[in-house]
Amino acid sequence: MATQTTAERARKPRRDERRVVSNIVRGSIGNLIEWYDWYAYTAFSVYFASVFFPSGDQTAQLLNTAAVFAVGFLMRPIGGWILGRYADRRGRRAALTLSVTLMAAGSLIVALTPSYGSIGVAAPVLLVTARLLQGLSVGGEYSTSATYMSEVASPGRRGYYSSFQYVTLIAGQLTALGLQIVLQQVLSAAQMESWGWRIAFVVGAAGAVVVLWLRRGMDESESFQRAASEGEEEQSGPARGSLRLLLSYPRQCLVVVGLTMGGTLFFYTYTTYLQKFMVNTSGIAKPTAAWINFFALLVFVVLQPVMGLLSDRVGRRPLLIAFGVLGTVVVVPSLTLLSHTSDPVYAFLLMVVPLAVSSLYTSISAVVKAELFPTSIRALGVGLPYALTVAVFGGTAEYVALWFKNAGHENWYFYYVTACVLISLLVYIRMRETSEASPLDEGVSGSRG
Repeated sequence: MATQTTAERARKPRRDERRVVSNIVRGSIGNLIEWYDWYAYTAFSVYFASVFFPSGDQTAQLLNTAAVFAVGFLMRPIGGWILGRYADRRGRRAALTLSVTLMAAGSLIVALTPSYGSIGVAAPVLLVTARLLQGLSVGGEYSTSATYMSEVASPGRRGYYSSFQYVTLIAGQLTALGLQIVLQQVLSAAQMESWGWRIAFVVGAAGAVVVLWLRRGMDESESFQRAASEGEEEQSGPARGSLRLLLSYPRQCLVVVGLTMGGTLFFYTYTTYLQKFMVNTSGIAKPTAAWINFFALLVFVVLQPVMGLLSDRVGRRPLLIAFGVLGTVVVVPSLTLLSHTSDPVYAFLLMVVPLAVSSLYTSISAVVKAELFPTSIRALGVGLPYALTVAVFGGTAEYVALWFKNAGHENWYFYYVTACVLISLLVYIRMRETSEASPLDEGVSGSRG
């Protein structure tokens, strides 16, 4: 019997680890579909810009789609608040299921909306409506998935497991780009601009149905279950997931804003905007730009778990500081050189090097924020200040860049990105190491202020 008990004890950690992996996979696949739907908009906007807006020059039409892209970001703070509050009160699994439902609805609207030539101004109105739904969804998805993956991850490997949030986030973009490349091979340019782009949004809506089924089998995190039980017993103080409770953690909220500001602007510059930059500024053909983006992002995906694992060894703060230093150095030369080349290999290198720098931030972005807050306010604490910052800086990245280009001062945008990364660097230098004495490890309220 003793031998059997010993064997059972030896098998239990393996079973627990397999369960962790199963939950991470289920959460990650849903994250992939959500971000596929989100990025399909920017990947295919070079084709549908003329469908939803009146005829005009390419930059003007892209400026309109970029404005709608930015509008979607305005809903992210609301999504971070509503779904973050919902996740802190009703559970992570319930909030993740709701978020993917909203994303599916938005994708279906884009796929089925007729052109401007058919229904006039109703076309861009429906496009905006769809992006508002998707913005609401993504605002809640990021915070809840970051919280969930951090809570179910094994202690000592949270950096590694949490890095898969950005693995699947980028994989969603890769899937959108991959589908774009396939469609470009089998459809003519005229077919792509007429109806081919709609396929991407149909695929996204269908994928969400699969995710709904998968997420029903996820375990609720033990951290949430424990906090919910303790909350029912105490019945005192601010309610779980309330703004009143969040406001009792002002330092943590400001840290989230500061560390996100430069990181998100840098990320969106080199992922969502750069494809348009290659086409509209460098003069690279649309199919070639798609291939460059695809392979650069493939390298970016591989780097996420590597950097996450490194953060478990050396801490989160050293990686953030490295990103801040390298990020302030690389933006101006990389974008300046890219604006003067049409060589695909050179363009790939000018994209992949900054993305490698970005991986120092993206791989640990989720876990750093989660490690700042206790369970009772973690989803809202991660979601609301993050979403507000992303809406202001990430959501407007394309619009600001195109506005500078339209005004004849495109290079001013390069210095704008550099300045934001520099501000975040100052925050990284002053912030504490979050992996040490984290509320995730303690399972307690954590220190306020």
